[in-house]
Amino acid sequence: MQESTHPTFPESSVDPKSLENLLKAVSTGDLKIAGAMAELQRGELSHGETVYATVDLDRQERTGFPEVIYGASKTPEQIAAIIQRLNAAGQNAIATRIEKEKADAILQIVPDANYSETARIIHREVVPIEEKGRGEIGVICAGTSDLPVAEEAAIVAELLGNRVCRITDVGVAGVHRLLHHTPKLQSCRVLVVVAGMEGALPSVVAGLTDRPIIAVPTSVGYGTSFGGLTALLAMLNSCATGLSVVNIDNGFGAATQATLINRLS
Repeated sequence: MQESTHPTFPESSVDPKSLENLLKAVSTGDLKIAGAMAELQRGELSHGETVYATVDLDRQERTGFPEVIYGASKTPEQIAAIIQRLNAAGQNAIATRIEKEKADAILQIVPDANYSETARIIHREVVPIEEKGRGEIGVICAGTSDLPVAEEAAIVAELLGNRVCRITDVGVAGVHRLLHHTPKLQSCRVLVVVAGMEGALPSVVAGLTDRPIIAVPTSVGYGTSFGGLTALLAMLNSCATGLSVVNIDNGFGAATQATLINRLS
């Protein structure tokens, strides 16, 4: 088979309709090739000649969620630039796993952004957050040490347009604390249950309600918790029905999954 002589181009972040309009503008002479190339590369961010990010500006239209910045290992300058690029495209920006020192540096560049130290989230809105959920998402936290992961889930869920109910420090060592909240557990549309140690809380909650449950194991615990692996395996092996599990410390993943469930009609 003869190889094609047509040139190939890297995948673009431009949606098909915009790409069609771009090609028409070039064909009619309304836009020069250099301008078209700049538009095709509008998601690229670089330092000197090195591209360090290609921002997916069409992800929100495709999936219903904007691109969310994972802040670990990125510099404050890189995170700030991605926030600004998302905002310039008319999208709200969320960055996770931002420690305070890094957040302080980002806020020097984007001073009107908001930061939650517990959740380690920095965000900046340029359009109002539209409530899209059909009900309330409950975020249940086993212990105070699990709060960073629980707050990551709660704040991300709120930024994605959900109403959130927080229930904190109701681990199974004092199960009466949880039972006090049974009516609220049953009224939420979906529950995110965050626990470390032996990871038993999601199974207990599943026995109290018919709501779908997303279990989040945390890396909290003594030596044989193995950085959350014990809690993860306990949740995966739960005999409770209607329970799914995300990865260790993945409050963000739990929030997006809960959001999808909460948007279902």
